[in-house]
Amino acid sequence: MRRPTPLGRLARRIGRFAVSGLLLAAAGTTVLAHPAAAAGLTPVTGFGSNPGNLSMYTYVPAGLPAGAPVVVALHGCAQTANDYYANSGWTKLADTYRFAVVFPQTSSANNSLSCFTWFSPADTARGQGEAASLAQMVAKAESLYGSDADRVYITGLSAGGGMAANMLAAYPDLFAGGSIASGLPAQCATSQTAASTCQYGSLNLTPAQWGDKVRAQYPGYAGPWPRVAIWQGMSDYTVYPVNATELRDQWTNVHGLSQTPSSTASLPGGTTLTSYDDASGKPAVQLYQISGMGHGLAVDPGSGAEQCGASAAYFLDTICSGYWTAKFWGLDQQGGGTDPGQGGEKLPAPAGLAAGTPTGTSVPLTWSAVSGASSYRVYRGGTQVGTPTGTSYTDTGLTAATSYTYTVAAVAADGTVGTVSAAVTATTSGYVPTCTTASNYAHVAAGRAHTGGGYTYANGSNQNMGLYNVFVTHTLKQTALGTYVLADTGC
Repeated sequence: MRRPTPLGRLARRIGRFAVSGLLLAAAGTTVLAHPAAAAGLTPVTGFGSNPGNLSMYTYVPAGLPAGAPVVVALHGCAQTANDYYANSGWTKLADTYRFAVVFPQTSSANNSLSCFTWFSPADTARGQGEAASLAQMVAKAESLYGSDADRVYITGLSAGGGMAANMLAAYPDLFAGGSIASGLPAQCATSQTAASTCQYGSLNLTPAQWGDKVRAQYPGYAGPWPRVAIWQGMSDYTVYPVNATELRDQWTNVHGLSQTPSSTASLPGGTTLTSYDDASGKPAVQLYQISGMGHGLAVDPGSGAEQCGASAAYFLDTICSGYWTAKFWGLDQQGGGTDPGQGGEKLPAPAGLAAGTPTGTSVPLTWSAVSGASSYRVYRGGTQVGTPTGTSYTDTGLTAATSYTYTVAAVAADGTVGTVSAAVTATTSGYVPTCTTASNYAHVAAGRAHTGGGYTYANGSNQNMGLYNVFVTHTLKQTALGTYVLADTGC
């Protein structure tokens, strides 16, 4: 629970908290005591000397075998381990793909807004402060659950994302991969005063200079370097989108790669994915840019295979970032397009996959026949959606004005799944306007509006909605992805 401060103190509190309260677009707030962790979380003590004064919680699916991966998930400012457990979607993915999740938690004793202190050298250097505590949690999880030390990953939101980037720099030998959501480059700031420059602007460094900041955290380390996913809302007014570009520059340089994408694809939720492949053709860095999304973690509530998470403040309904991150890390165990445990010689990839004219809810697909195929498997975003016996399929039940990526594979008579085809992307037609009535504070928290000078403005249209607080209420109509207009007189 949070409550606004009197407006007369707003400017003074913005100056005090903006640099440390990354997650709080509402800088004029105070934070009440944290709620207790949910029953699904297990508190873990005795994980080490804990120099960073952190708390450790874990979620472990029932019957998890030894040798499973571990994901460390860092919450944002004014959040708890329980918030991330309940809303991020990582528990669903842990159940699906079979891995353990560590949910670290900081507190107001470390930072007034319970942020991980990503801007403090005393907490981001190898072997010191919060960074050392997080490394101790990984060692504890590996000991408790017999986890695979070669498959440990870290992800985080906002201040948690900044800390995740620093952990990848300080402990590249500990993590196989990372994911940074609405976060900051490693070592972007080394003081609380400098943090606001990172949030709201660019340091104008070259990729090599950004890469040097990573290399300096563990001198002499020669690799391999973690694979890094970067998630950013393009209407984020709390951590500006330039941070995602700088993260891309930083980690492509660390991997010795060009900043020119190897490939670009359109994903659901208005998401553009650019990949940067290593010499073997495997993505080493991926950048996910979400049109119209504000500050928060991308989730997509629902029961579908590509869906995860719950909508809440700073958990924004666009796309399940955890699902795509898990695929990038290889946690989905799809094995390059074949089903685990199936043998036989693989059939070649179908040629000529093409999308016909979409409707608002469907996409028709066709492809060339493969000799020896008894059926085909159609994948949307890597998830199987159809098993036609012919060379056409229409995917239905889709969302209007949304991009979908498809591949197809041939299946032999013995059930062996062949090589997956090249991808094709199609965008459904139309747009279904939606209306939401809420306070200005709630609109900003949900990514429908942003603030400036104590006032609230609708995203896209920039219409002035009045003072930024919980007392002024408006109805906003979404007319396009990332565009909202005032609709108080009717929607």
